[in-house]
Amino acid sequence: MSAEVKQAVLDYFKSKEKTKTKFYMNDLRKVAPEGMSNREFKKVISEMIAEGTLMYYSTGSTTMLQLTEADVDSKIK
Repeated sequence: MSAEVKQAVLDYFKSKEKTKTKFYMNDLRKVAPEGMSNREFKKVISEMIAEGTLMYYSTGSTTMLQLTEADVDSKIK
C-alpha cells in the first residue's frame, strides 16, 4: 500500500509544479487513502525522505516538504 501512497504523493507534486513546489504535511495528507492514519502517512513520507525523493524545507518558523529535484539552493552551489 505504501507504494501507491508514494506514487500519489509524487503525482500531487507533479500536478502542482507550475504553481507550487513546497507543501505542508496537511496539504499532502489529502492524497492519502481514506482510513490511513496520520502516523502511517508520516511513516510513508519519512521513507520517501530517507530514499531521497522528498526533503524538508524550513523557513525557520514552518517546515514544508518539497521534491529533492526542486531544491533551488543545491542548484546554486
